[in-house]
Amino acid sequence: MAQTHTEDVRLDDGRELRLTFAEPDGVTRGGLVVLHEARGVTDAVLAMVAGLAAEGWLIVVPHLYEGGSAEVDHEAARGKVSELSGESVLAATDIAFAWLAKHSVNPDRIGVIGFELGGAVALVVAASRTIGAAVTVAGGGIVEPLSAGLPALIEVAGDLRCPWLGLYRTEGDDITEPQVEKLRDAAAAAQVATDVVRFAFETGGSEAWARALNWFDAHLR
Repeated sequence: MAQTHTEDVRLDDGRELRLTFAEPDGVTRGGLVVLHEARGVTDAVLAMVAGLAAEGWLIVVPHLYEGGSAEVDHEAARGKVSELSGESVLAATDIAFAWLAKHSVNPDRIGVIGFELGGAVALVVAASRTIGAAVTVAGGGIVEPLSAGLPALIEVAGDLRCPWLGLYRTEGDDITEPQVEKLRDAAAAAQVATDVVRFAFETGGSEAWARALNWFDAHLR
């Protein structure tokens, strides 16, 4: 299993951010920015990082919260999410993109993926930056934004600049089928390939994982 590392990184232009990253053992196929959930860089996020690195991707996780994104409880997470803005998450992901560029990964071989909060941020990034592909897993904030500084996803889905895949459970969370259908319709107006797939909570984990990998395989070349 790939080893993860966390460092405070300073770019040549002076920008600084805490990053968690993992390198594949063999040839690097491209780079993926993994966007963490509301509780921060949890064990589930680290498992995703390790799994994607094992597939040959160079992985970097930008810490979206000021001071770093060490795991917190649900109550603390609500406060941290409320402080986020479109500008802050884009600034953080821009540093992650620059880090990948320093490791010789071109923009067309860079993707973003996130779960829950990270899934919402992945769509916001994909609507604002030109990269290779994006995947959202159970990203909330579809109709009502997750914080006052973030947009509702249906407001920006039509602006997607890269192929985007949305993966949503049929049950098990607060995201309803009508919300997902509204997001599907909004994304369909974009001038790039989009798809929204719903999967069962109990049995769909492997399907969602396979679909995400296939999406990156198809679009990051």
